[in-house]
Amino acid sequence: MSAAFRKAAKARQRPHRERAQPAARTKLGLLEKKKDYRLRAHDYHKKQNALRALQKKALDKNPDEFYFKMIRAEVKDGVHVIKQPKDEVTPEQMKLMRTQDIKYVEMKRVAEAKKIERLKAELHLLDAAGSGRGRHVFFVDTEREVQEFDIATQLDTVPELVDRVYNRPTIAMLQRETVKGPTDPAHLKKLAQQRKNQYDLLRQRIEREKAMFVITQKIQTRKDLLDKTHKVKVKKETTTGPAIYKFKFQRKR
Repeated sequence: MSAAFRKAAKARQRPHRERAQPAARTKLGLLEKKKDYRLRAHDYHKKQNALRALQKKALDKNPDEFYFKMIRAEVKDGVHVIKQPKDEVTPEQMKLMRTQDIKYVEMKRVAEAKKIERLKAELHLLDAAGSGRGRHVFFVDTEREVQEFDIATQLDTVPELVDRVYNRPTIAMLQRETVKGPTDPAHLKKLAQQRKNQYDLLRQRIEREKAMFVITQKIQTRKDLLDKTHKVKVKKETTTGPAIYKFKFQRKR
């Protein structure tokens, strides 16, 4: 057979391809194939080395050895979990911490109360939203006077200022003195908006001060509950007030 014939016969041969491993058998490990012997050997030796290392570790272990993870760890549902240590706090330390909390909240509440007083000194609280409008009662003698009653004449002012509850000058004052302050409608509207914002800020600060007072009462109640004295709950805790307990009377020396 000539070399040319052998070359032509080799060219006509189809390349050999390994069959693919079925997906259902991938869980069984590497396929028993000629060209996979290196992968299978490497996997086998890797597992054998791991087993030898575990055996050596078990043989070298001292049965009397102790380390803290023996009591700080446990297995739950097949998962290794490390127990979290609990903070040991004595009742005296807990009372001291409660006292510090009360002092901090009370300090913030007093600061808020001082800010409220400063805002109240700047504002008159006369035209604040939500404040009840005062009543100005006039007394007359006859029914005719009731029908002819004119509030602008009675207050001695112009009709445009009748609805104002503050800074309402009389006609004599308007004739004697010139109008002071802004008279432009746009400027007046801006001042009214600023005044409304100040009232909103005052309302928020009052609500915050009340909330801090409730928090102080609740912390004080929890501090009192640390005592060993027998107690009975009289009223449940609410968002606006602490729980109320009735303590057994103990005579102190």
